[in-house]
Amino acid sequence: MLYQIEWPEFRSVGVFLLNIESLKMFCLVVDEGTISQAARLSYVSQPAVTRQIHQLESFYGTLLFDRKDGKMKVTETGIMLYPFAKTIIHDFNRSKEVIKQATGEYNSTLHVGASFTIGEYLLPSLLGSFKKQQHDIKVSLTIKNTPGVIEDLSNDVIDLGLVEGIFENENFIIEKFADDELILVCSPDHVWSEQIQIEELANERMIWRESSSGTRLIVENMLRNHAILEKIESYMELGSTQAIKSAVEAGLGISILPRLTVARELEQGTLKEVHISEGTIKRDLWLVKKSKRFSKNGVTHFLDFLKG
Repeated sequence: MLYQIEWPEFRSVGVFLLNIESLKMFCLVVDEGTISQAARLSYVSQPAVTRQIHQLESFYGTLLFDRKDGKMKVTETGIMLYPFAKTIIHDFNRSKEVIKQATGEYNSTLHVGASFTIGEYLLPSLLGSFKKQQHDIKVSLTIKNTPGVIEDLSNDVIDLGLVEGIFENENFIIEKFADDELILVCSPDHVWSEQIQIEELANERMIWRESSSGTRLIVENMLRNHAILEKIESYMELGSTQAIKSAVEAGLGISILPRLTVARELEQGTLKEVHISEGTIKRDLWLVKKSKRFSKNGVTHFLDFLKG
């Protein structure tokens, strides 16, 4: 695909042709750091990649990469070009989507990114219900931590993100789409009844997610506000919610987890919920998207589905 661009200051030289595939390859080389990796991902030869880079350098009249000792480093002008190239590629792809959408030839695909709890426990049933309403829309789901979801959204890998942690970023539209409760769980044969005073937590071994977990930070803040955090024995840190549930079921300790993640275990009786008399812990779940002039049909339908 070729863009025909005429620069007034170079009219005496003639018309320049800018190949959008060369811009894509330039961005891929920058992202991957090597021509060989970009060639491998694109299923082309390394000379083909080098040729496209040289075409761009000839077009702009400057080196985009420094080549020394077999290594490539993006030049200052290459760094300047990169965000413009990404924008051109994105706008070109969106223009194809918009025109196909308008002419009825568009087969919509919805790319959703979600943080772990939402992606593993909430979205499967939501997306199943959505697909029953919108048979023609293909859906792909990527599950990462919140920073990973936001990075994918920034790079247009996904159309929207559903995350547990709130953050400030003027480049995104952030809306609450649901909430979840964090609840205290223990093994079924624990001596606790249905409700305890928060001070009773000091006598138990707490099983935590890793220190960077958003859920853990919320729980720690609540316990700190009640002057109980420092009294609790932090018995174990585990890297997944499933591992924590298994440890609690085995009677190794207690934990405070999102209700979404333990609904099945509570129903089956393998975990027991215990209420804390001092109140409940709620957290908001957030939908994050970019502000765009044109929205894909899949995004519009999914947002309507969530709001309905």
